[in-house]
Amino acid sequence: MKTGSDTTQIFEQYRGLLFSIAYRMLSSATDAEDIVQEAFLRWLQNDEKEVQSPRAYLTTIVVRLCIDQLRSARVQREVYVGPWLPEPLPTEQRQELVSTAELAESLSFAFLTMLENLSPLERAVFLLREVFEYDYDEIAAIVDKSETNCRQVLHRARQRLDQRRRRFDVSREQQERITSQFMQAAAGGDIQGLLDLLTDDIVFTPDGGGKARAGIKPVHGSKKVARGMLGALARWFPRDIQMYVQEVNGQPAIVGYDQGRVFGVVLLDVEGDRVSRIYAVVNPDKLRWFPKLGA
Repeated sequence: MKTGSDTTQIFEQYRGLLFSIAYRMLSSATDAEDIVQEAFLRWLQNDEKEVQSPRAYLTTIVVRLCIDQLRSARVQREVYVGPWLPEPLPTEQRQELVSTAELAESLSFAFLTMLENLSPLERAVFLLREVFEYDYDEIAAIVDKSETNCRQVLHRARQRLDQRRRRFDVSREQQERITSQFMQAAAGGDIQGLLDLLTDDIVFTPDGGGKARAGIKPVHGSKKVARGMLGALARWFPRDIQMYVQEVNGQPAIVGYDQGRVFGVVLLDVEGDRVSRIYAVVNPDKLRWFPKLGA
């Protein structure tokens, strides 16, 4: 096993890229870190003479591990309690993950949940080409397919996503304003204020994973969502919960704290001046990346 500092330095050059790919593939920062660590161990064991491009070699390891993980994860999610959502990731201190518009969009909950409609191979090819701008010959080598096959896979992935993809030009300031208004209305028990912010066909998706009190089905419609959220705040949330707008997955989000520890994260899809989707993650296993308040 190699232990030289040069070997480690080479790996560290690509650690950020590898994590970025793995997180978008798996929608789990915890699993992505495990994959990157496994790639590092394999990197230490490789024969330098056989590695022409560290970037290509490491990307291949990570992508193939992610594909295997996704195939097993889909079986596990069949027994998951309630809706499954991505693991939220605070990004205010990790701007390398959202340094371009393409990277920021591909980190959003709307994008990550949309990717769930793709097969593991489609997800890999789509992300490598559309987000990370790998060439087709590189992608073909990484996923062990022909270039022609990769082009077909990408075309199929684009078709699937275009059926679900909605593009709305919403500025960062607009997102922050709507998120703040939503938080104030919810915290104040202002049902009319909430209704004014919601689209008629809004969908609320909670993720408690059976480990925190949360609904086990998505809720549809503005009245049901508004009443359900206020009811949950009153019955299930800590009485002294503190809520703040913070950057999560490259977008403004509402982060709730109970005695300094993260209790839940709420992310919004905004269309114009209204909210079209709400994602609420309260499964404690998915909140490990959030530091204690004031830490």
